[in-house]
Amino acid sequence: MTEETIKKGKTYAIVAYITIIGTLVAYFMSQEKKNTFTAFHVRQGLGLWLMYFALAYVAGGFDSWMISYAFWIFFFALFTYGIIGAVTGKLHKLPLVGEVFQRIFKSLE
Repeated sequence: MTEETIKKGKTYAIVAYITIIGTLVAYFMSQEKKNTFTAFHVRQGLGLWLMYFALAYVAGGFDSWMISYAFWIFFFALFTYGIIGAVTGKLHKLPLVGEVFQRIFKSLE
């Protein structure tokens, strides 16, 4: 991947992690000019947000502050890792789940 590709896709790659709406905006805005860097981070961001909502529903069923804090710390760390990767122009997959997200959402180019 060239530096030019990374430079052109960096803004949308960062937006992909901000909110679920940001992920959708990044996806649709990058459809006009295909960018592999943006597509990588959109797949990571979409998978992260979907997993966030699914696990938030489960974690919300427990009445435990320890589970809630663990949930928030886990997702804060993953979102931070993804944003730092997008800002620095790296294609680092998220720990534990990045490879899965890349396989599941491989059709999102």
